[in-house]
Amino acid sequence: MVTLSPFDLALAGILIFINAGLSLLLRLNIGRQLMVAALRTVLQLSLLGFVLKFIFDLVNPGLIALMALFMLATAGWEVMRRQSYRFSGIWGFGIGTSAMCLSSFLITLFALIAIIGKDPWYAPQYAIPLLGMILGNTMTGIAIGLDRLTQTVWEKKAVIETRLMLGQKFSEAVSDIRRDSIRSGLIPIINAMSVAGIVSLPGMMTGQILAGAPPMEAVKYQILIMFLIAGGAGFGTIFAVGAGAKRLSDGRDRLRLDRLGKKT
Repeated sequence: MVTLSPFDLALAGILIFINAGLSLLLRLNIGRQLMVAALRTVLQLSLLGFVLKFIFDLVNPGLIALMALFMLATAGWEVMRRQSYRFSGIWGFGIGTSAMCLSSFLITLFALIAIIGKDPWYAPQYAIPLLGMILGNTMTGIAIGLDRLTQTVWEKKAVIETRLMLGQKFSEAVSDIRRDSIRSGLIPIINAMSVAGIVSLPGMMTGQILAGAPPMEAVKYQILIMFLIAGGAGFGTIFAVGAGAKRLSDGRDRLRLDRLGKKT
C-alpha cells in the first residue's frame, strides 16, 4: 500500500481551491461552504483516525458501544435537520433514530455474528466500519423518506381531509403517499447497486484493492456490504415512514398537522 504524505493531500486539496475560485467567478456563493466543508473533512477524519487507533488498540466492548451510540445520535440529528417539516418535540429526533437503531444495529450484529464470524465478534476493525457504512446509507434513506412523507402530506392536506370525510381510514387516505415516500428513500441504494462495477467502483472495494487485497476477495466483501446496506435502508425507511405516518394521525383518524413544526 502506497503511503500518502501531507504534500500529496495538499496537491489534492488544490482542486478544492480551484472549485472555490470558480464559485467566486460564477457568483455561485458556495465557495465559503466548500472551503468549510473541506476543512471539516480534514479535521473530522483526522480526529476519527486517532479515536479509532485508540479503540482498535484496546478492543474494549464498552468503548465500541459508546462509539456506536455517538454515531447513532449524530445520524439521528442529521435526519431531523434535513426535514423541511420536522415532527414536534422528541418525535423529530426519535422516529429516525429509533428506525436506524432497529435496522442498522440488528443487521450489523447479524453480519458480525452469522457471516463474518470474527473472534471476538465485536472486533472494532470490523464492527465500527461495518456499522458506519450501514448507518450512513440507512440515514440517507430515512431522511429522504421522512422528508417526502411530511412535505407531501402538508401539500396534499386538502385531498387527505376530503378522503377522511368520505369515510376512508387515515391509513387508507395516505397509503399512496406512504408508498411513494418509501420508494424515494430506497432509490439511492437501488441506483448504487444497479451501476456497481459498471459506472462506478464502490468505495470499500476500491479501498481494499488499493490496500493490496485480491480483486475477487474485494468483490465478495463489496457484494456483502451492498446487500447489508440495502437491508438496513429498506427496513429503516419502512419503519420510519410507517411510524411518521402514524404520528400524523390519532385514534380518531384525524389529520394532525399540528404535530409538525414550521417549514425550515
